[in-house]
Amino acid sequence: MQSSVPETAGNKHASDRNTLLAIAQILRKYNLKNTEELLKREANLTDVGSTEDTSQTDSEVSSVLSAYKSEGDPEVYVGAYTELKRFVEGALDIYKHELGMILYPVFVHMYLELVYNGHEEQAIQLMERFGPDQEEYYQADLKRLSHVTKKDHMKGNELTDTFKSSEFIIRMSRDTLSILKRHLQEKKHSVVLNIIQEHLYFDMYEGVARNKQQIEATAGAVVGEATRQDNKAKVYYGLLKEPDIQYLPVEEEEDGEGDGTDKPKKKKAKKDPLFSKKTKSDPNAPPIDRIPLPDLKDADKLEKVKALREASKRMTLSPDTLPSVCFYTLLNSAGVVTSAEVSEDSSLLAVGFTDSIIKIWTLVPQKLRAMKSAEQLQDIDREADDVLVRMMDDRSAETCRTLHGHNGPVYRVAFSPDRTLLLSCSEDTTVRLWSLQTWTCLVCYKGHIFPVWDVRFAPHGYYFATAGHDKTARLWATDQHQPLRIFAGHFSDVDCVQFHPNNNYVATGSSDRTVRLWDCVTGNHVRLMTGHKAPIYSLCFSVEGRFLASAGADSRVLLWDLAHGHLVAELTGHKGPIHCLAFSRDGHILTSGSQDCSVKLWDFSRLAEEMVLEDVNISHNPDIKKSDSYLLRSYGTKNSALLHLHFTRRNVLLAVGIYEGS
Repeated sequence: MQSSVPETAGNKHASDRNTLLAIAQILRKYNLKNTEELLKREANLTDVGSTEDTSQTDSEVSSVLSAYKSEGDPEVYVGAYTELKRFVEGALDIYKHELGMILYPVFVHMYLELVYNGHEEQAIQLMERFGPDQEEYYQADLKRLSHVTKKDHMKGNELTDTFKSSEFIIRMSRDTLSILKRHLQEKKHSVVLNIIQEHLYFDMYEGVARNKQQIEATAGAVVGEATRQDNKAKVYYGLLKEPDIQYLPVEEEEDGEGDGTDKPKKKKAKKDPLFSKKTKSDPNAPPIDRIPLPDLKDADKLEKVKALREASKRMTLSPDTLPSVCFYTLLNSAGVVTSAEVSEDSSLLAVGFTDSIIKIWTLVPQKLRAMKSAEQLQDIDREADDVLVRMMDDRSAETCRTLHGHNGPVYRVAFSPDRTLLLSCSEDTTVRLWSLQTWTCLVCYKGHIFPVWDVRFAPHGYYFATAGHDKTARLWATDQHQPLRIFAGHFSDVDCVQFHPNNNYVATGSSDRTVRLWDCVTGNHVRLMTGHKAPIYSLCFSVEGRFLASAGADSRVLLWDLAHGHLVAELTGHKGPIHCLAFSRDGHILTSGSQDCSVKLWDFSRLAEEMVLEDVNISHNPDIKKSDSYLLRSYGTKNSALLHLHFTRRNVLLAVGIYEGS
């Protein structure tokens, strides 16, 4: 619910009338006569036409139209803010921290009001005197704001636009809110009162006021916390039922391998029920036809069988059996390499460079072959079982290939699940789709109007998502030139994007320090999660789809429960920005890689068990787990910043990093 500070009936009537007059003035300006007449008749504004009235209302109207009213005396602000600060500091400890949340937004709006009304000197004084008192995580924003000292500077400025157009959201208990209202009524500081009524939104809840730790955990986003309404929608976080695949090809292949492999075959048969148990329909899964998915081709089915066979030989990880780590170091690449990605089956590595090229290496003995020429392809028997193998030209095989096409740094590369395609996004605002059979660019997608920071294929292929500097993320299909959905709502760059394992949702992390979850079907955001204190660079869903891990420039990994949108754990220990996260294939271990040249392994299965024990829905904010005991191991590199982490199907951890010479 929205609470605002009570006004007297007279004031309210006057302000309502002024608002209606402002609308009438806009209608007159655009020559919408009939609509203006209708409004006047319905709102009883019959006396507006007279000239003497117009001159008097014009000034009132323009004050309604401008976001900030002029308070006349610029000297009032420092006194009003000091008074508010004294009131917060003098409040009882139980309410003090919740009341303290209003200081930052009130301070920012006071500063902007002074700038808007041309009181540059007083604005600078206010900033210098009270700016350093604000929370550490707001200091970067305040530094950017301090450069806005004239009304003209406010035009088109991302931060001032955000504050002018969006209410700052504060979650507050009923008791704390009533104390604040009483204080404001007694003091009658019109400056503070105006700001609180115009620019703050109180999301009131019943219950005990939150303590400092609880507030700190979810504070830090550009426009305050998420309202409870933001996380009310139902999220189908379960996994889709796996298609039933005949295991015949496996047995044929294994028979062909000789008698020695009979035992593994029996072992495989034992494993099958385990796999079918997993594919029972999940009660939290979306309906299978909720989003149209591509049909499985024969090649995909064979690939799935191969993946199952690999998975049957997988190491089950635990605190006692940690994964082996294989590290790929990119030498002489500091400042040149921007991104790296390993394909799902761990056979290919793609790397994006600042000089707009993409390189692809094979990580297995098979070399990268190109397709034969059109003339040669005509001679091939199309009915042959191995037609795909025959189409490739062995003479062209190489261990590394280069793709040219972008004309700006390549910020992200992504393999399709079947490894036949690669997506790349760049500063040149385009996304390109490359064929890994002909090694050429197939499509150039244009939709974003600014650099594109991230691109990801959906787990089932066909769909992909992008994120960019234009504050939007977009959902695309490979065969459509235009995006299918535009996810708009972030207040700053969308830095990273990730698909939910069931294809129905996309998560985004932004420089506005929030994580959002979007529904691919409706295009709406269904979760808004606040708690990061700096831009977010990496997202990763847990294997069973219920939890989301996010990390970024604040060197912390946060874990969110998608069922309710709650923050459930905070993992600290890294000393630099975190650019990559990965869950092991069995979901037991979460790994994070940072610019501090280390990889950390966290005990996720223990965390999940401890979280499920509590019913998180009871309290409005469950306690956040912070214990260092979840850290299982930390591996340091000599001097290589981590770029990418990937678990193979057998649970070996592959890491890619950039070696930076001393």
